[in-house]
Amino acid sequence: MLAIALKLTADFTDPVTLTWFRFMVAGIIVFTLQKRRNKLVQFKPLTKKEWLRLALAATFLIINYTCYAWSLVYLTPEASQLCMQVSPLFLSLGGLIFFKEYISRMQWFCFACLFAGLVIFFHPVIEGGAGQETATLITGMLIILASSLSWCCYALVQKSLFSRLDSSNILLFIYLFAMVVMLPFSSPSGLTQLSAEDMLIVLFCCLNTIIAYGSFAQALRYWETVQVSSVIAMTPVVTFIMIGLCVVMDWWPDVIHAASADWLSLAGMAIVVLSAISIQVLSKVNQDRRRKAVVMEAEEVTEPSAA
Repeated sequence: MLAIALKLTADFTDPVTLTWFRFMVAGIIVFTLQKRRNKLVQFKPLTKKEWLRLALAATFLIINYTCYAWSLVYLTPEASQLCMQVSPLFLSLGGLIFFKEYISRMQWFCFACLFAGLVIFFHPVIEGGAGQETATLITGMLIILASSLSWCCYALVQKSLFSRLDSSNILLFIYLFAMVVMLPFSSPSGLTQLSAEDMLIVLFCCLNTIIAYGSFAQALRYWETVQVSSVIAMTPVVTFIMIGLCVVMDWWPDVIHAASADWLSLAGMAIVVLSAISIQVLSKVNQDRRRKAVVMEAEEVTEPSAA
């Protein structure tokens, strides 16, 4: 639903102001909760290097939020979500390089299928789109690429801080940092002139900030980055379904339109989704194999000593 909500906000606010407001609301709520739980003491022993990491993570997430909202000026919600599926590859590469997480050949094959699915999905524009339409698509995809890269960098920096801070405190710093840094580039006065319906849409975006990124941060604690990224790859289908619901219910007809996807485009989306599911299954299989290998090695070491 977030992509649809952000698409609607393009009519009454700019991406920077919206992102600033989302961070501000999230920062106030999370600060109140962390203070009550007496969790703010975790910040006291941080080193200068760790503070710099926090600032870096915050900068990456600011770029991610702003670019994603900006991309919806050029792309439909479902197309924007589908383009974001380059994130799993970037995130998995980061996990491989920085955390030595294993990626099998079959997983690489699934990533290749994911990209092929994206190409198939956009085949109408690629094959015979007008010049202006193609330029709009390329502009939107470049913005989404920047958003995706920044999100992956944020996720990797965040994971490196888990030994020092819990996920809520990491996000708290990011929210407060962004609230201060983005204020000079925002126009908060415009938000006071919104209608009740527009304000509800903005508040929905704010709640999504807390729930979605809080859940994502917790997932990184218990899953490998490959698994987390594969679940996120499912979002285009949910967006596609929700857009269909909005069209059927005649909600926001001036902004939300029926997807003009033919059977080949839908097949491309299916390839993306199936690739994402395969990545997750293979990740679990690889994880189990590594555990069994460790157990077998331990048994081989202990058997001679017992004899």
